[in-house]
Amino acid sequence: MNLKAKVYVENQKKRIQEKLSARLALLKEKGLKEDVIQRDAGVRQLKAQVRKMVYRLASIAAQEKLNQERAQAKIDKLAAEKAAKEAPKEEAAKKEPEKKEKKAKKEKGEKQPKPEGKKEKKEKPEKSEKKPEKAEG
Repeated sequence: MNLKAKVYVENQKKRIQEKLSARLALLKEKGLKEDVIQRDAGVRQLKAQVRKMVYRLASIAAQEKLNQERAQAKIDKLAAEKAAKEAPKEEAAKKEPEKKEKKAKKEKGEKQPKPEGKKEKKEKPEKSEKKPEKAEG
């Protein structure tokens, strides 16, 4: 649901409730009983529209809550990344840089000569055998 539509949905709900209360007052003036009033088609339609507006408002509120939680999670994530970046810098500044010892170079052994010629691939047996065809007849 469009979050910007919240104001419009609230206004629709107010108007429908006003129409419902006017309809109920009209039917009571006529002297109808409560069970007959509840079965009136106009009353049922207006109540259905009110329920629809309540549902829409609830979905808008849920979406707003979800957006707020996402924004808070994003802020927390950025704060955690910033803290993680600052922590190594502070530790590195406190410690003195250590000198690295160079590794002794290993003597290279003689290379083995490569075999001459290309490697031969194993030949696959060809499938020259044909299946015997069924004799017709």
